[in-house]
Amino acid sequence: MSDYTKSTNFATKDNLSSGNALKIVKGTEIDTEFNNIATAISTKADLASPTFTGTPTLPTGTIGVTQSTGNSSTALATTAFVQAALSALYPVGSIYTNATSSTNPGTSLGFGTWTAFGAGRVMVGFNASNALFDAAEETGGSADSIVVSHTHTATVTDSGHNHSGYVGSASGGAAGGGNAVPTGVITATTGTATTGISVANSTTGVSGTNTNYQPYITVYMWKRTA
Repeated sequence: MSDYTKSTNFATKDNLSSGNALKIVKGTEIDTEFNNIATAISTKADLASPTFTGTPTLPTGTIGVTQSTGNSSTALATTAFVQAALSALYPVGSIYTNATSSTNPGTSLGFGTWTAFGAGRVMVGFNASNALFDAAEETGGSADSIVVSHTHTATVTDSGHNHSGYVGSASGGAAGGGNAVPTGVITATTGTATTGISVANSTTGVSGTNTNYQPYITVYMWKRTA
């Protein structure tokens, strides 16, 4: 912005002796001064609702009017407005996460009371139709993998088996006078049997330590309480 600089030194004219032609204030000198003043004024911002151009810079300690929350115009914002906007972004009950810094958000953000949250746990979305997830801050689950206690049923079927034997022939001689015995194969079939077959099963669950985790990444989590 331009500042006004006088082109004519009127005080010097006053010190000149009477009759000196330079002592006279000319109309052109007055016109020049008014033009210089007009130019300077036209480059100044109004006190009420000014519109700045270029890159305005506010001096340290400047006090402005705090805008309303949600104002997305180009109006100047004070630090109070910024704090109010951040506080609205993180209302009481909000969760703040940071991947590398363990600094309490009350220090880094400058507002609120925050407590460490969810140590060793992951978050899951609210689900009104599931009793495990139908209330805020319900907890559950286990770090250990458990195979639920159960039983197995086994069926063994023996379809039977055969025993075979051969019977030879013998003829009665003159002395014995006996009859001849026919030759052939004798087969005996048994029914279904399960004797000697055993099936073992366990009804006890099997557990492991730290084997029931989903893929995860560790971050710092904080909950705003006030």
